[in-house]
Amino acid sequence: MSILAYNGGCVVAMRGKDCVAIATDHRFGVQGQTIDTNFQKVFQINPQMFLGLVGLQTDILTVKDRLAFRKNLYEVRENREMTPERFAAMLSSFLYERRFGPYFVEPVVAGLDPKTSKPFICNMDLIGCPNAPDDFVVAGTCAEQLYGMCETLWKPDLEPEQLFEVIAQSMINAFDRDAISGWGATVYIIEKDKITVKTLKTRMD
Repeated sequence: MSILAYNGGCVVAMRGKDCVAIATDHRFGVQGQTIDTNFQKVFQINPQMFLGLVGLQTDILTVKDRLAFRKNLYEVRENREMTPERFAAMLSSFLYERRFGPYFVEPVVAGLDPKTSKPFICNMDLIGCPNAPDDFVVAGTCAEQLYGMCETLWKPDLEPEQLFEVIAQSMINAFDRDAISGWGATVYIIEKDKITVKTLKTRMD
């Protein structure tokens, strides 16, 4: 088993019309054994940007704290809010610094530009190679199933309600086919003037 799949879990982010969505499952386990069904993998970085991390649980917590420190340092020095594009560039550089002894995490960044409200999504591998498409990004143990569901359901310029339905159905149908992710999900819909958080109840086996 890959060390990235040791604790299980998955994250997916999607672009919509002037909005983005990011969703994660709730499971935390050790290989096939489930330990917790409410483990947080998505973290709010600033008012309109979220970071999703899947992989080794200890590295998730370490990377989240170190990125928060670097983001705060940037905003104090520059006296402005960090944009998702700049945060993704910083994250890529941060991961590449440790390329010979990497953090075992796969990050997903989703957010809106503070000035233009342009949607941005991005994911990376464990040494920080960025991928910023116009539709969706996935990470985690059920990435193949997520790709299939997202390609089937996603369409350009989805409204926030439609985007929620698409990302929720993609998550549920993907992790129902994966033994080491699932146990419910949380979806964050990020719009210019609000953030909507919804919890999905799914099969618990």
